[in-house]
Amino acid sequence: MAGSAARRVGFDLAARKAALARLSATILAHRDAIAAAVAEDLAKPATEADLVEVLPVLSEIAHARRHLRAWMRPRRVMPTLMTLGTSAALYPQPKGVALVIAPWNFPFLLALSPVVSAIAAGNAVAVKPSELTPATSALIARILPQALPGLAEVFEGGPEISQALLAQPFDHIFFTGSPGVGKIVMAAAAKNLTPVTLELGGKSPVVLGEDADIARAAKWIAWGKVVNAGQICVAPDHVYAPQAMLSALGTAIKAEWQAMAKAGTTAIVNDRHYARLTALLADASAKGAQVEVLGLDRPEVRQMSARLLTGTTAEMAISSEEIFGPLLPLIPYRDLSDPIAAINAGPKPLTLYAFGGADLVARLRAETSSGSLGVNLTIMPFIHANLPFGGIGNSGMGAAHGRMGFDSFSHLKPVMQNRFTLLPLMFPPYTGRVKRLKDLVLRLVR
Repeated sequence: MAGSAARRVGFDLAARKAALARLSATILAHRDAIAAAVAEDLAKPATEADLVEVLPVLSEIAHARRHLRAWMRPRRVMPTLMTLGTSAALYPQPKGVALVIAPWNFPFLLALSPVVSAIAAGNAVAVKPSELTPATSALIARILPQALPGLAEVFEGGPEISQALLAQPFDHIFFTGSPGVGKIVMAAAAKNLTPVTLELGGKSPVVLGEDADIARAAKWIAWGKVVNAGQICVAPDHVYAPQAMLSALGTAIKAEWQAMAKAGTTAIVNDRHYARLTALLADASAKGAQVEVLGLDRPEVRQMSARLLTGTTAEMAISSEEIFGPLLPLIPYRDLSDPIAAINAGPKPLTLYAFGGADLVARLRAETSSGSLGVNLTIMPFIHANLPFGGIGNSGMGAAHGRMGFDSFSHLKPVMQNRFTLLPLMFPPYTGRVKRLKDLVLRLVR
């Protein structure tokens, strides 16, 4: 980034709110251009572009502007026994210049959402959009520096640009993408001891309890899998359901999918990913899975119809690889301990979805580990601005959105002030009085 302008960080509340207001106005002024760009890259319907690319960013900006004064205030902390007579607080301070590396699946949303948090926290930001969505990347490169002059720069290009950026000593790196590339980013960041937020992915399972409302579950699962053609890090990857409910659930999901398909279908991002999904299906079919196709494919424009799979086994690639497409395995179980064991045997998911009552939710919450847990819904934990969004283990580290996003791009500097602490009474030399005071404190802290 440009030197002096990019390092002009820590601007005050009014300047931060003004910058966010300019960003919001710029996005609103380019709504049609954003829809056209994501349509060119992903064949995404215009209404869906508004709902899943534009609206979440505008909502994030509005939320930040509304709460920014409170987020920026010093956060008082109470003294402990050893620090009686002092006052202390945490002062949010900008880290400096942040790097945002964005993915292709929501090319506008996932590039701009971290920018909102970075600017709210008082930083400058460099943005590397995905080269797999060139129209959206070009649009971001055109409008973002206009909205945030001197605070944002955009770097287009392929992996070589990402590598060059990662070699620079940024003050924070925010990466959204696959666990494999996340490891590369983290290794590069380690060379400069740069802190990272990694929003990764993995296989996010759904578990239905015996008391689940099948109709409600089917609606949420179908939507979570069909939006963006399943190319979402928090999309339902596969579904565990009681054996007796599997057939009815499959029928209900098919009905929902057929109704939703009338709105249009987002394309698979490129030929390589289309071929990857086709290979997953071929492998599963060759090894005995049953595949039900719920529409017509259009390979020439990379549109793939949704499919239900039954009879999948652990030996199939679809059982271990993140699907990231409109393919949904339905897996029966006889006892809830079986899906819990299967979830715990794999990498920790970014999110886990439960459909059912309090007993099911309590067991999944206590006996599994995931970045988040959604109950009787899908996708929505990502949207909630007052909830931190992030993974655990292989699915990521750090958090985004709202105050947690602000904190990710801030250094919470502890400031401790001496008022009338008695600690000097125990400074050397260690007289009898000092020893008596020391023994008194030791008794008090037990």
